[in-house]
Amino acid sequence: MNTLEKSALIAMSGGVDSSVAAYLTLREGFRTEGASMRLFHSEDIGRNPYKTCCSQRDLEDAAEVAFRLDIPFEVLDFTAEFREMVMDKFLRVYQEGGTPNPCLDCNRYLKFDRLFRTAEEKGLSYVVTGHYARVERDPASGRYLLKKALDPGKDQSYVLYMLSQEQLSRVRFPLGGLPKAEVRAIAEGLGFPNARKKDSQDICFVPDGDYPAFLEKYRGAPLPPGDFLDEAGRVLGRHRGAAAYTLGQRKGLGLSLGAPVYVFRKDMARNTVSVGPERLLYSDTLEAEELNWIAIPGLEAPLRVKAMTRYRKPEQDAALLPLGKDRVRVRFDAPQRGLTPGQAVVFYRGDTVVGGGTICRVGNGEETPETWEGPMT
Repeated sequence: MNTLEKSALIAMSGGVDSSVAAYLTLREGFRTEGASMRLFHSEDIGRNPYKTCCSQRDLEDAAEVAFRLDIPFEVLDFTAEFREMVMDKFLRVYQEGGTPNPCLDCNRYLKFDRLFRTAEEKGLSYVVTGHYARVERDPASGRYLLKKALDPGKDQSYVLYMLSQEQLSRVRFPLGGLPKAEVRAIAEGLGFPNARKKDSQDICFVPDGDYPAFLEKYRGAPLPPGDFLDEAGRVLGRHRGAAAYTLGQRKGLGLSLGAPVYVFRKDMARNTVSVGPERLLYSDTLEAEELNWIAIPGLEAPLRVKAMTRYRKPEQDAALLPLGKDRVRVRFDAPQRGLTPGQAVVFYRGDTVVGGGTICRVGNGEETPETWEGPMT
């Protein structure tokens, strides 16, 4: 592949961040091309094509910015891949009792896989996105490091932990050192139509947050109802289907018990949902799989880190213990609320991402008899 040293494919979502990232890349002298991903047709999920994230309007906004910057632009149809790798998995994980993270899966399988392949086909050296994060190369180890953005309120390193060394060597995040207010000011100064566009907060294919309705529509059948149970296993009422509930959920249960209760367990085989007081949501241990290490080649010995278990959730002191090639145990210094299988756990040391994985098991220390041996580095 003959690539141009200063050439880049810009992932343009139609939002202000990727638009300013395109401008900054062009200003640095890169030969630049823009591309938007069509991930689904809004009508297929029963949504207005102009009122969802990744919508037709977003594609039009991206095209308008590319026109203003005078760069080539195209829309890449990834609808089949998105359905298979993101939407199908979303349904499957819920049906298995977990809570999926579709935005992270979109990054893993589409934005940082298919877009890289598209860049290679075009002979472009880099992929550029509007994420708030930084990449540096460690001169001692030679490894590429993923670091937090300088604006702590916008840092997105959590959703990028799956990037490989090869991908980190070829990705650029121009906004990693900028505050959001400056990004909007740049867009306004350039007259971009999306300068004041709101940031997307919802999952693009479930913009109203009604996951149960989406699951039923997508699977083509109602979810099977079952029993709500209390901590002792007594039946409290009927639920609309175990897959419709998430761990830690309090609202929308339809139970009137005189005191708040929360979902603390789901038994998918029995189709039961157990609810109880908030204290049952706390755990001090989890196990994670599907690991990706960035700052280190792998975990060979116990390691002290700070761990983040949800996007924007504060990091917590923890220790890592390797359990084989692709599994790790995380023991938190203090019990944590709402640790959830299916979500990502990302490990930090300072502002550097050590690595991360997918939570597959949650428990408490007394349930895991293995001891922590060896020095904690």
